[in-house]
Amino acid sequence: MTPQELAQAKDPDIRASLQAMHRAAELARQTAIQTGTDLVIVENQQIVRISAEQLQRARTQHEG
Repeated sequence: MTPQELAQAKDPDIRASLQAMHRAAELARQTAIQTGTDLVIVENQQIVRISAEQLQRARTQHEG
């Protein structure tokens, strides 16, 4: 489903699912930074490993 379809869903749990996924992703980034571990994601059908250092730099740039 697209974000627009999720926002228009009749089921309130479905509507809230996108925000829940965003919260979960942020928590995963925080945990990876705190523990110094890589975050592994799938991007363009490829497995991508993002180091804790890369995550910290991205966070610093975003906050800056």
